[in-house]
Amino acid sequence: MARALQQQASGSRRQLASEERRQAILRAGLEVFAARGFAAARLEDVAEKAGVAKGTIYLFFRDKEDLFEQIVLGAVSPVLALVGAVAADPEAPTDVILGRLFDLFRAEVLGTWRHQVVRLVISEGPRFPAIAEFYHREVISKGLGIIRNLAQRALARGELKSAALTRFPQLAFAPLLLALIWEGLFSTIEPLDVDGLLAAHRELLFAAAVPSVSR
Repeated sequence: MARALQQQASGSRRQLASEERRQAILRAGLEVFAARGFAAARLEDVAEKAGVAKGTIYLFFRDKEDLFEQIVLGAVSPVLALVGAVAADPEAPTDVILGRLFDLFRAEVLGTWRHQVVRLVISEGPRFPAIAEFYHREVISKGLGIIRNLAQRALARGELKSAALTRFPQLAFAPLLLALIWEGLFSTIEPLDVDGLLAAHRELLFAAAVPSVSR
């Protein structure tokens, strides 16, 4: 019995150490990709920054592209799950839900390391179509689906007087991308009132809508 417990504990420690190495590689990969871009990033540099041998990377990831994809998934999957949960609230008015989604984006993307991932996709996607296709499949299409369903429900409730948001759910993301790009390029020159921008965008989207309870 004691021997079995020792073997189980040893196996748990090895599994924990393995996951710690994987996470170290993911963190190092993000730093290297953010600093050098996808093309110039080398797995040797990732390994050095993570404190592992280059061969260790291949225990967890097929190649550089797979590493990049796993960084993206690790960044956005938790956020998409939260977005889905917020949007699924059957009682809250749609403009209130949209406000909560904007707050979520501010807290979990703009306010964390995740904004680096989005900027990487924006900068590297045009040169590497596989990256853009992956991000569209795993992130954009799911986000658009959530917003489209939300807009259709709002239209049916009379909260929206136009079907524009159901046809172009990208409208909901426009100020988020603007804020992301502006913060990276112009914030030191002309700071952007992101909260004010997002509030103004909500007003525009629901300008002709039936008034709802304030958030």
